[in-house]
Formats: sequence, structure tokens, C-alpha cells
Amino acid sequence: MNTNFNKESKIFVAGHRGLVGSTILNLLKEKGYQNLIFIDKEKLDLRRQKQVEDFFFNEKPEFVFIAAAKVGGILANKTYKAEFIYDNLAISLNLINSAFKNGVKKLINLGSSCIYPAEAPQPLKEEYLLSGKLEPSNEPYAIAKIAALKLCQFYNEQYGTNYLTLMPPNLYGLNDKYNLETAHFIAAIIRKFSLGKALQNDDFDYIRKDLKLNPIGFGLDEEINIDDKTSIIKILEKLGITKNYIKLWGSGKPRREFLAVEDLADAMLYFMENISFIDAGEIVNIGYEKDFTIEEIANILKHISDYKGELFFDKTFPDGVFQKKLDTTKAEKLGWKSKINFEDGLQRLYLFYETKRRNYDNERNS
Repeated sequence: MNTNFNKESKIFVAGHRGLVGSTILNLLKEKGYQNLIFIDKEKLDLRRQKQVEDFFFNEKPEFVFIAAAKVGGILANKTYKAEFIYDNLAISLNLINSAFKNGVKKLINLGSSCIYPAEAPQPLKEEYLLSGKLEPSNEPYAIAKIAALKLCQFYNEQYGTNYLTLMPPNLYGLNDKYNLETAHFIAAIIRKFSLGKALQNDDFDYIRKDLKLNPIGFGLDEEINIDDKTSIIKILEKLGITKNYIKLWGSGKPRREFLAVEDLADAMLYFMENISFIDAGEIVNIGYEKDFTIEEIANILKHISDYKGELFFDKTFPDGVFQKKLDTTKAEKLGWKSKINFEDGLQRLYLFYETKRRNYDNERNS
């Protein structure tokens, strides 16, 4: 039990604009934590050692949540291998070492289910870490995350620090990014169904708002003439979005576990408030306790969006690991369990996505 963590504690949230960071920051504010530190990446590049060390020396945070990382889907991991290993290594090394040098009392670090071995038994137990080869499609990211959690562990063992790593599965939430080239699966498929339904309804006003609000990636944004319906239709078809079908990568058969980011933020705060490294050990899995096939998830969102076309799975794209399901026995024994129903979470996220685009003009002019 960490009795020093209270409403007046000086808390630094690294990566506060991202999916996880923005959610934990909002939760801290809701719970009445008053002494919060956060800074935009334009003012503090977490990849730069001197900048991070100077920041910690000047601010002297007592508690740290690390939610900063370079993240993306299979294509992004495959395309930007060097950036995924370098950026994530640099961010983690700088933050964790600066925390140690400046006497941070407790730190919550985030790993990921993707850093477990590709052929580890299911569900994934914490002790399976480093028991086999990694999945090649996300090896650079995984290596960086493993290095970060081991750094936390070794500082704990050598210097008696209190740094704890939580291991979430795939995440979804309100502040996700929707660039189709780099988006997580849930964010990408929500956008595809939303645009597909708009095509079916001949709602090009909605499509234009969507294209203005977020880039689509793949170098296609400059090719779109948003005033020309034919141009829009051709570009969306290149992305697998038409009136008649939505194309998704892979076979649709792999199973994935998804957790609402609000649940992860709840877990991060719970473990910061209540659980020490001595209680929990090296890492703790934070999961939903149930997984779904990609095809099942796609059909849930097809129903939510009311898209009337077909699903087409392009098997020329890789599936990745067949199954990634976390064993959450340790987290439950330590007193934490997920709360948000998966289908309810998807429903809320889809409605949020569409509402934000329909209100684009009002938000832009406010």
C-alpha cells in the first residue's frame, strides 16, 4: 500500500495527449488530484535525454505515469521498424532513469500483450515473458517495451525503487487516432464502416467533414479532390471502402482481446494508489477476460454502424499472431477487474466518432 500517494502529490503524466495519457489525466482530475504536471511534446521531446533530465530536475515529480510511446497497427510496425525501436527505447530509458535520478517515489509503466512470445500458451501468463521468439511483425516495438519493463525491475532490485509495469491487451477509446495507415484496428474499422455507410446514404457532406478532420494516410490525402464525388469514391475504393463491401486485412480468424482505455486508466490509478512492486512482482496483466475473432468484431461494428454491404477479408495481408489472450488471475487477486462491457464500449465509441464529424463545423468555429 502506497500511503504517500494523495490528492496533493505532484504527479507527472507522460504522453498526456495520447489515447491512454489523456484518459488517465482526465481520471486524475475527476478524482480530485490537484498537482498534475503535463507538457506538450513540442516543448519536451521525450526522446532527448538532456531535455527529459532537465525537466525532471526542475519539476521534481513525486509520482509518474508513463503513457508515452510510438504506437500503431501491423502496417505501421512493419513500415517504421527503426522508429518503433529507437523512439520507444529512448522514451522509456529517459523517463525511467530520470525518475530514478530525481527520487520519484513510484512509477507506473505500460507494456503490451504483443511483447509475449508468438507461440506462448493461451491465455498468456506473466511468467511466459521471454520464454520464446517474438512475433516478427512487431518485434521492434516489443524489444523496446521489454527493455523498459526490465529496467524497472532491475532498478527495483538494485536500488529499492517502486516501479511497476502493467500489461494491457489491444486498446480502444474516445481519443484514438484514425489515420488508416497507422490506426489501431478498432479505430480503423470504425472509420471504414462510418465512411461506407455515408457512401450508401450518398452523404458526401459527412464524408468531406471526415476527410477534413483526419488524414487517411498511404499518401492518398493529396490525391483527393473533396469537391468531386468521383475523386472521393475512387480514393475510398483504394482503401477498401465502397457501397457494396468493406475490405479488411487478413483472414478474420485470429482472436484478439480488447480493453476500453477507461478500464486501463482505472487500473493504472488503482495500482498507483494500492499496489507496490513488492506486492505485484515484475509485471501484471490487465485484460478484459474475453477475446473475439477479428470477423466477430467486424460484424459487431457492422451492426452498430448499420452498414448494409458485405465484409471482404483480404488474405494476402498477414494475420499476425493467431491469438493473444491475457491471463488476469494476478490482477484479480490484487483486487482489480475490468468493468466496461466490450459491445457497450464499441457502441459508445462509434456514436462518439460520428457525432464529432457531424459537429465538425460547429467545433471548428467555436
